[in-house]
Amino acid sequence: MTEPRPPGPPDRQPPDGAVPLSDAAAVPPSAPDRPDEPSAAHEPSASDGASSAAVPKGWPGHRVRVIAACVAVAVLLAGVAAWALWPRGGPGPDRAAPTATPGVPGLDGSGPQPGDPGSPSDAMGSGSPVPSGPVPPTPAGGWWRPAPGLAWQWQLTGPVDRSVDVPVYDVDAVETSAADVAALHAAGRKVICYVNAGAYEDWRPDKASFPTEVLGAGLDGWPGERWLDIRRWDVLGPLMSARFEVCRSKGFDAVEPDNVDGYANASGFPLSAADQLTYNRRLAELAHGKGLAIGLKNDVEQAAALEPAFDFAVNEECVEYEECGQLRPFIAAGKPVFHVEYSDGSSFCAQTKGYGFSSMRKKEDLDAWREPC
Repeated sequence: MTEPRPPGPPDRQPPDGAVPLSDAAAVPPSAPDRPDEPSAAHEPSASDGASSAAVPKGWPGHRVRVIAACVAVAVLLAGVAAWALWPRGGPGPDRAAPTATPGVPGLDGSGPQPGDPGSPSDAMGSGSPVPSGPVPPTPAGGWWRPAPGLAWQWQLTGPVDRSVDVPVYDVDAVETSAADVAALHAAGRKVICYVNAGAYEDWRPDKASFPTEVLGAGLDGWPGERWLDIRRWDVLGPLMSARFEVCRSKGFDAVEPDNVDGYANASGFPLSAADQLTYNRRLAELAHGKGLAIGLKNDVEQAAALEPAFDFAVNEECVEYEECGQLRPFIAAGKPVFHVEYSDGSSFCAQTKGYGFSSMRKKEDLDAWREPC
C-alpha cells in the first residue's frame, strides 16, 4: 500500500509586477541594452570572421563569455585533480618498495611485535622473554628428510656398535665421537644425535651453564635429571643452540631432543600445552637453521600439531600405552616413526607394521642389543 504524501506548502503568490509562471511562455524575453554588444553599423573584421565559425550565428555575446569561463574553470579543475593524484614519495621506477627480512617478523613494520597478541612473548605467557635474535637461515643444501620404513638402531650406552646393518643410527651427542659418525657415514648410514632438551642432567659437561631458576622437579625414575622451565628461551635457547652445534660439528645428520613433553608431567613449573608447542617449534627451527633434521620424541598428544615442523618421530611404548594412532600423521606425511617397545616378546610387531612404523624391541638401558620386527 502506498503511503499518503504529506501536504505540500501553501500556494505562493508572485510579488507585485511579476509574471506568473503560467504566463511566462507568452511573454517574449526582451534583450537588455548592452553597450559591449556589436551594433548594426559594426563592420566585421578578420578576427570576427574567425570566431564566427566557432560560435553559432545569433548567440549573444554574454553567452560566449559564460561558456569560455566554464571551459577555463574545467581546465583549472582538471589540472588541480592531476596534481593531487600525482604519486609523491611512493615506489616508482627508481624506488624499490621495502621488503620483509626472512626470519625477522616485523622488520618492515609488519607482523606481530613483542608484546602484541600472538607475538613470541605473548605465546609464552606474561613476562616470558623473546629470543635474542632470529633463527639462522636454512643452509642452501637443506637437511636430511628420511622416508617411512627405514630400519634403525638406537644405542645410548656403551661404545657404539657400528656392526649393526641398518641405514639409521641414533646415538648420544657427547659419548659419540666425530670419528664414529664419519665411520658410520662411510658405511652408508645416517646418524641421529641424542640431546636432552627438556631436562637437566648433572653429569653433562655443560651442567654449570644451567642457572638454578630454570631447574624444576626431578624426573621420576631418572636420578640426576630435573625438568627445565621451557618458558625461559632466553636461557635455554643459547644452551640448546650450543648442544645442537656439537651435533653439527661432529657431522650428525639429525637431532633427537628428549623430554619435550614437560607440560604433561609434574615438572615443578606451571607449563601449558601452548608453552610446549612454542618450545618444540623453536627447537625445530634451531635444528633446521643448522642444517639438521629433527625428530619429535614422544609428546604424542601434540604429534598432529607438530608434525609439519618435524622430520620424523621417535617413540617409546606407544603400544603399551595404546597411543600409536596419534603418530599416524607422520606416516601420512611421508615421515618415519622410529619406535621401540620394552616388553617381553614381539607380539606388538603386527600392529606397528600395519601402521608403517620402524619398530624393534629394546632393553631399557638402550645398549647395543636389539630385536627388530
